[in-house]
Amino acid sequence: MEKLIEILTSKHVMTASAAILAPVAGALIMGIDRKLTARMQGRLGPPLLQPFYDLFKLFGKEPIALHRPQIMYAVLHLVFMILVLILLMAGQDLLMILLVHAFSSICLILGAMSVRSPYSWLGSQRKILQILAYEPILLVLILAINLRDNSFLASKVMENTQPLLISMPLLFLAFVCVLAIELSKSPFDVATSHHAHQEIVKGLTLEYSGPFLGILEIAHFYEIAIFFGLIMCFWHTNIWIALLLESAVFVFLLVVDNAFSRLSAGWMVRYMWTVPLTLALANLIWLWS
Repeated sequence: MEKLIEILTSKHVMTASAAILAPVAGALIMGIDRKLTARMQGRLGPPLLQPFYDLFKLFGKEPIALHRPQIMYAVLHLVFMILVLILLMAGQDLLMILLVHAFSSICLILGAMSVRSPYSWLGSQRKILQILAYEPILLVLILAINLRDNSFLASKVMENTQPLLISMPLLFLAFVCVLAIELSKSPFDVATSHHAHQEIVKGLTLEYSGPFLGILEIAHFYEIAIFFGLIMCFWHTNIWIALLLESAVFVFLLVVDNAFSRLSAGWMVRYMWTVPLTLALANLIWLWS
């Protein structure tokens, strides 16, 4: 029995389990998101398992692609996103993880730009502006972690007995803005979104269909799970406080999403480079001093 427990709690088994369960968790979060958003708008909303139904339906359709590179970029987008999760679970270098996540986003952009659709090109340009808006904040967050733990390794964060939120409250607020962009929440939903009140034509993934769109959906499930997992890392010393923190951020983003309309991509970059980035840099200076 002790040998079995040791095997089940080994790092490799936990990493493999996370790789399998992460998209399931991401799909459930998306289902709760749609349901609560609908209730806030006075609608019944789709079933909680609607993301799973949509995914099964996509993989049941005939595979059609306008351009062969589309398929390659979709697969690479998913592969790099899974690699981000594996590297995080293995406690690897955060700078390398940030770079791999950027590669995943670039593959999504290249897939959208590999066709001639003007809507697809517009969506890819908006996605580039999103990356330009949030990447500096993630970089400052990693630099702050290095200042605190004297290491870029993700494993050092979990070994520290002090929660990140205690030493990085301003960076946490900036990270919430990053999460709003990643989840396509108003006022930052300028690339693509599942909600009817935000986007009629989903520019970035407009020319994907069937199983290839399903691959992108799975990658999105992974990304949702990864970023919500990062929220829990801000209070990794107590799982219940971490879950409460995650739930509070989730509800806050839903309220903001339904209270604000979408603004321009240029406004998004200007805002992220002023308020959240200023908060992040102030927190970095505080740690430095």
